[in-house]
Amino acid sequence: MLDRFLDSRLQYFLLRIIRRRSEMVRKNIGGVSNGMIPLMLLLAAKEYRRLERKPPVTAVLLAANTLIYLRPAFLNFIIPPIDEVWFNAYLILKHNDLKRFFLSAFYHLGDSHLFYNMLSLLWKGVQLESSMGSTEFASMVAVLLGLSQGITLLLSKSLLFFYYERAYYYEYAVGFSGVLFAMKVVLNSQSGSHTNLHGFMVPSKHAAWIELILIQLLVPGVSFLGHLGGILAGIVYVYLRASYRGPSPLTTMVKGLTNVLGWPLRSLLGFWRPRQQRIYGRGRIGGNGASTHGVWRCRACTFDNSGSLTECEMCRAGCSDDGLSSLQGSTSDIPLDEIRQRRIQRFGR
Repeated sequence: MLDRFLDSRLQYFLLRIIRRRSEMVRKNIGGVSNGMIPLMLLLAAKEYRRLERKPPVTAVLLAANTLIYLRPAFLNFIIPPIDEVWFNAYLILKHNDLKRFFLSAFYHLGDSHLFYNMLSLLWKGVQLESSMGSTEFASMVAVLLGLSQGITLLLSKSLLFFYYERAYYYEYAVGFSGVLFAMKVVLNSQSGSHTNLHGFMVPSKHAAWIELILIQLLVPGVSFLGHLGGILAGIVYVYLRASYRGPSPLTTMVKGLTNVLGWPLRSLLGFWRPRQQRIYGRGRIGGNGASTHGVWRCRACTFDNSGSLTECEMCRAGCSDDGLSSLQGSTSDIPLDEIRQRRIQRFGR
């Protein structure tokens, strides 16, 4: 019933987007929607529902990139327009514009640009987050974002010193592709000797470089330095993780921040969650029989009994005043075989 309701709501939401986006011209970009965004949302929702373990960080990244591109009215006063966040090495270094450095990765030029990047993010993110865990995956994405943008900036400035004929230093670029190339390097480092690249089996260590050349040949207008910076960022990350065996400081920071931010929600859920009544039964063998939280353990049969009982519910051995079970009284007359039979009858009900 819930799945049917979600499917109907999703279809209604997608139809509304198609109806609105088919008539809307992108103000910042100048292109018209071709219906790829609803298809992307449908594929992402279908894939996400199919997964047994839902990767939350991947879902947040998909939602953030999509919302920034669709730019609903309530975000106009929160996020800057694309003209203010283009990645441009000259403007970043001249004005120390960190906004361009970090936010440019989350903006896209058109529906097809967003569509292919988000499908690639979905495929890579699900695999990496499932194998690494959400906390480490989030910290990895943050590191790869900083490394890929920083290396791209360094390459742009370095080529300027060599008087390279193409002025990458003044080039404008946006998109999540640099991080995706870095994620591809990390993913290939965890795979076997060969991986599938557009239907062809290629060596894993060369897959990112082959894809870099193919994309540059098929789509000449893409940012070559941005993709190259992503590959180099992935190589640096893999090398650092292989040489450092301890816990990542950023992962520890993200985990601590997540615990702090999630504390109110956990407290609220704990308040409404019904308390489970303790089920008494046999404890671990070798216990000392001490009474803990109103429970005492029989020394004869190691059965945990409620503190309100004065004799063992299993073998009728008495409980002494100091909280320790004993073998006094009637218990000394009970054969060991009978105690075993009582255990079998007790747990066989």
